[in-house]
Amino acid sequence: MTHYVLMVTCTSRRGIVAAIANYLADQGCNIVDSSQFDDLDTGKFFMRVSFISEQGVGQEVLVEGFKPIAVKFEMEAEIHDTQKRMKVLLMVSRFGHCLNDLLYRWKIGALPIDIVGVVSNHFDYQKVVVNH
Repeated sequence: MTHYVLMVTCTSRRGIVAAIANYLADQGCNIVDSSQFDDLDTGKFFMRVSFISEQGVGQEVLVEGFKPIAVKFEMEAEIHDTQKRMKVLLMVSRFGHCLNDLLYRWKIGALPIDIVGVVSNHFDYQKVVVNH
């Protein structure tokens, strides 16, 4: 079974969650984690859904089939295969505890990403980054 993540951003309105859940169920997918947020100040809706394709439906088919929903709700949507490591750029400011945690998790393999660079507005953690 292949694991995927769907990320969605659009203007908030009724029916988005239902449309996504129904689409995934119709494609033989099982939602294993879902998180959404409505920003009441901007009227924007954000959602991240982790799911398993239990019937082996491929990423291309899922992306193509999702397009009518994306058009209907005028959403930006991406479906990622979790087996493919994402390229990530880390940004750090004065407090390095988050940077240290991310670098440690990446180093031990608990964070399956490819860190392509670290950007900062100071040099406080340059040695930490170089050592990793």
